[in-house]
Amino acid sequence: MVLTKRIMIVEDEPGIREELCLLLANAGYEAIAVGEFTAVAEQVAAAAPDLLLLDVELPGADGFALCAQIRRGSRVPILFVTGKSSPIDELKALSLGGDDFVSKPYNIPVLLARIASVLRRAGKGAGECVEAAGMRLDLSRSTLTTAAGNVELTRNESRILCCLMREPGKIVSRADFIEFLWDSQIYIDDNTLSVNINRLREKLSPLGLADVIRTRRGMGYSL
Repeated sequence: MVLTKRIMIVEDEPGIREELCLLLANAGYEAIAVGEFTAVAEQVAAAAPDLLLLDVELPGADGFALCAQIRRGSRVPILFVTGKSSPIDELKALSLGGDDFVSKPYNIPVLLARIASVLRRAGKGAGECVEAAGMRLDLSRSTLTTAAGNVELTRNESRILCCLMREPGKIVSRADFIEFLWDSQIYIDDNTLSVNINRLREKLSPLGLADVIRTRRGMGYSL
């Protein structure tokens, strides 16, 4: 039995919200929408969606603040769908733990492709644990454990580390990372990978692992 994926929409414009609900329903998803913009993080936790579509310009706390708040207690995939369109906005969304970013007005086939891609990535490696170089990575929990302690990672950070830990010493190219993480180079800016790599290094630093991910200039990265 294949369970229908539940997608939660956090969008304050009624017309766009209704359009997204209809679009998702026609694509075979279960669509639910936030109607009251107080305690949104709590509503997300209660609904337990498979994916969150999140706008930035919202009543009260904006989408960036909500993303950071949600990430403190949840690893639900977050796809920003917003009128914000600058590279700075996209980098901020990804740095706060967003999984992808689509600007309005969106192209419907591209949006559906992005949704399918994020959901597909969310299912990769579920329940898997990888060990290498004194590290244990639990992909189902997105946590890394070492003798020095543990740290919570975002889904993409976990996958980046997983790629490297599966074959320590092997150089993984940027193109291979992008294909593994985002399925298609067509839909992702190369800077997005750099943001994720740098954020991962920052999280590893307190564990004494600031240099465990090595940059191989012109080739990629290795453990």
